[in-house]
Amino acid sequence: MPASQPRSRARDRNNVLNRAEFLSLNQPLKGNQEGRSSGRKQSGQAGPAGAPNSSPKERRQSQQLPEEDCMQLNPSFKGIAFNSLLAIDICMSKRLGVCANRASSWGGARSMINLLGITGHGIPWIAGTLICLVKSSTLAGQEGLMNLLLALLLDIMIVAGLQKLAKRKGPYDISPGLLDYLTMDTYAFPAGHASRAAMISKFFLNHLVLAIPLRILLVIWALCVGFSRVMIGRHHITDVLSGFVFGYLQFRLVELIWMSSNTCQMLISIW
Repeated sequence: MPASQPRSRARDRNNVLNRAEFLSLNQPLKGNQEGRSSGRKQSGQAGPAGAPNSSPKERRQSQQLPEEDCMQLNPSFKGIAFNSLLAIDICMSKRLGVCANRASSWGGARSMINLLGITGHGIPWIAGTLICLVKSSTLAGQEGLMNLLLALLLDIMIVAGLQKLAKRKGPYDISPGLLDYLTMDTYAFPAGHASRAAMISKFFLNHLVLAIPLRILLVIWALCVGFSRVMIGRHHITDVLSGFVFGYLQFRLVELIWMSSNTCQMLISIW
C-alpha cells in the first residue's frame, strides 16, 4: 500500500487533465446540475399525481433533454450552402467588375459601358414612350404605347420597393447617379436595368413583328445591359439574374392587366 500511493500520485501529476487549464473540464457545471436535479425532483413529484391526466405527447416532451444539453456544433446545411453561394457570388462579381473605377483593368471602357447602361434606364424609356405616344395616330400604336408606359411605371415602383426591402449594397462602393436617384434605383438587389431590359425585350418580341436578326439583337441588348451593371461594379451577378426574372414576371403581370383600346383612348383624352 505505501508503494502504491507514490505511484498513484505520480500518475495524477502526469495526467494532462489535472493541469490548471483543464480542471474546468473535470468539474461539472453546478448550475446545470442543480437545475437538472431540481427538474428531476419536480418531475418525480408531479409524475405520479399528473400521470393519469398527461397525454403521451406531454410525456415525450417531459422526457426530452433541456436546451442546455442540445449543443449544435455545426450550422444547418441550408445555412452553409447559402453562405457558400453568397461568397461565390461576391467573389465572382468583384472579379467581373473590370470597369468599377479608372484604375481597373478595363477602366478606359467605363464611359462606354455607362452609355450602354443608360440605354436600359427608366427615364429615357419613359420620355421616349411619351414622345411616341404624342406622335402616334393609330389606335393600335397608342394601345401598345400606353401599355408599355404602364409596364415601365410598374417596373420602377416594383424594383424600388424590392430594393428598399432588401437594402443590399453592390460589390463596390459606387454612389448612384442622378438618373438612379430619380428612379429610386439606389440599392443592388434586384438590378433595375436588368429587369427593365428583360421586360422591354419580351414586350417587343410579343407585340412587334420583327425579323429574326432583330429579335436576336434585342435579346443580346438585354443581356449586355444587365451584365454591364456587373462590369461597372454596381450589381452582383445574382442581382442581375434576379432582375431578369422579375422583368419577365412584370411582363406577365402587364399581360394580365392589359388595357384595351377603349381604356387607352379614355386615358389619352383625360390627359
